[in-house]
Amino acid sequence: MAYAAQIKIPATYMRGGTSKGVFFSLLDLPAVAQVPGAARDALLLRVIGSPDPYEKQIDGMGAATSSTSKTVIVSKSLHADHDVDYLFGQVAIDKPFVDWSGNCGNLSAAVGSFAVSSGLVDASRIPLNGTAVVRIWQANISKTIIAHVPITDGAVQETGGFELDGVTFPAAEVQLEFLNPAADEEGAGGSMFPTGNLVDDLEVPGVGTLNVTMINAGIPTIFVNARDIGYTGAELQNDINSDPKALAMFETIRAHGALRMGLIDKLEDAAKRQHTPKVAFVAPPVAYVSSSGKPVAAQDVDLLVRALSMGKLHHAMMGTAAVAIGTAAAIPGSLVNLAAGGELRSAVRFGHPSGTLRVGAEARQVNGEWVVTKAIMSRSARVLMEGWVRVPGDSF
Repeated sequence: MAYAAQIKIPATYMRGGTSKGVFFSLLDLPAVAQVPGAARDALLLRVIGSPDPYEKQIDGMGAATSSTSKTVIVSKSLHADHDVDYLFGQVAIDKPFVDWSGNCGNLSAAVGSFAVSSGLVDASRIPLNGTAVVRIWQANISKTIIAHVPITDGAVQETGGFELDGVTFPAAEVQLEFLNPAADEEGAGGSMFPTGNLVDDLEVPGVGTLNVTMINAGIPTIFVNARDIGYTGAELQNDINSDPKALAMFETIRAHGALRMGLIDKLEDAAKRQHTPKVAFVAPPVAYVSSSGKPVAAQDVDLLVRALSMGKLHHAMMGTAAVAIGTAAAIPGSLVNLAAGGELRSAVRFGHPSGTLRVGAEARQVNGEWVVTKAIMSRSARVLMEGWVRVPGDSF
């Protein structure tokens, strides 16, 4: 029996923030995968090594976590005043689908660097030394991200002294600006608060009625008070991920929240939309020891936040969820703001399982509605490997 030979596709394996993913230039993909559809999804699933019933992704580039089962497609922008278009695909680990419903804020930090290094940004916009300002159109959510990429001798500067909790080694700082980050999710009315309320009562069968803040900013996110679900907010990954009942509870909260936010039409659709919305729980500051063994003092942070991604507690914090945290913290009366002390603020430092992170947001009221013009945070990015990925030629 004859088997199809492997083909090779130019690709770059990059870390962005606390995530890793396989990056492609759109025109390097096989022609059938240059457009959305089943062939593109099948290709990316094979590249990452999904679906894998063993949940290890041994036969692909994924590493069996939500932070590493990721793909990115970048192209010259079709939008005015932008340099590149960026499309993010969250690849399911044990199921045969790619979720295109949201952005990855961590990998956003690597898009500008990839675009510059791949020749997708006009040379006139890249200084010999200094900072390249890369204007990114985030195609999943139709939003603008501005990446400030450090340049040395005309090339991306990747090494540096910027430290990011959740990443072992320091690197060069990349500042990201998420412009008008309130998500225009279909069915959510385009409102930052899809129900019109800063806090809602959400009835969750088997759990009870919870106070929640549901927000569309960075990524649709459901915030709940840690104490209402039996936690302190200082939990680490194993405290949650080793408890099947806890994971089932969070998925139930997520599904009912997604329905209430208008992101799905019926409850069972949540299983087909794993990437969004996120669920996070918040608490006032308490001292704890991070997963690296680093102590975090109560006075080091404004609040504690833990968030789940693809059904598991994240080892640090998703970049898009950090945007949601910063946005909600800037709006008096939200659960995030109240956990941080209830003060009017333009930035917040929160504790997560790996340490701390600072994010800023500019919020104001317009005709009685809260709007956020910008959220800002710093990440880092680095090329880990570049060359080609190989997949069987008949796999897509």
